[in-house]
Amino acid sequence: MTTQPQLWHYGLVAEYWANFHTNTPELSYYQSQIERFGQPVLDLGCGVGRLLLPLLQGGIDIDGCDISPDMIEQCRLKVAAAGLSTHLTAQPMHDFTLPRRYRTIYICDSFGLAGSREANLETVRRCYHHLEPGGALIVNIAAEYELADDWNDWLKDTRDAMPNPWPAPSAPRQAADGSKYRSRTRFIALDPLEQSYIREMHVEKWQDDLLVAEERYTLKGYMFFNNEMLLMLQLAGFTDVLVQGNYTEEPATADHGTLVYIARKQL
Repeated sequence: MTTQPQLWHYGLVAEYWANFHTNTPELSYYQSQIERFGQPVLDLGCGVGRLLLPLLQGGIDIDGCDISPDMIEQCRLKVAAAGLSTHLTAQPMHDFTLPRRYRTIYICDSFGLAGSREANLETVRRCYHHLEPGGALIVNIAAEYELADDWNDWLKDTRDAMPNPWPAPSAPRQAADGSKYRSRTRFIALDPLEQSYIREMHVEKWQDDLLVAEERYTLKGYMFFNNEMLLMLQLAGFTDVLVQGNYTEEPATADHGTLVYIARKQL
């Protein structure tokens, strides 16, 4: 049984992402993988187009899909402002159905948010179905054990004290139109048996030093380990899987904070 995703990528959060989540440290890695596996490309969980837009500007034939219509609209505005066009769809990643088949599909920093472990597996199956023979799925997970503070959050004493207090407000960030935004996040709950977490995000929007809007959303996600990912990819039909570390060509080790899976569909 699957459940609906519990996400925060709407409203003011979508505006905040569009204005301030613009860094693309992984871009060259994806460019090299697209060169290797080919086009067309699907950015699944594309959000506001952080990676999609520079790839599109580089001449890549790329589509975008995201569960949030608000994020898709922000992406559409960015693409239009660049004088470009592409196919953008608001669909959940565990239930997406698109008319094209792709040589490369990637999920960047979004895997594990489909609502349940079954839905996350279905996401991988949908990707397999939408790939051309010989095409590749590229998906990453964070190694939760890399940082002591993150790992300690899963201990009983820390969990019992949740929800965490809100962190102290940071200085607001100014958007191009002069509006200012402030965001804070905190953990509400962690379940190490289910390997799930719930985080809350609070966003404020200010204009002329007046608070004009504020919203709160929660996000539920799942923590995965290496062998779980390999098993899911195998269950989805992938037989050729490479695991690399930190968006490099290096084989993944226990010292890498990001594990990147490159799973090919058989010819």
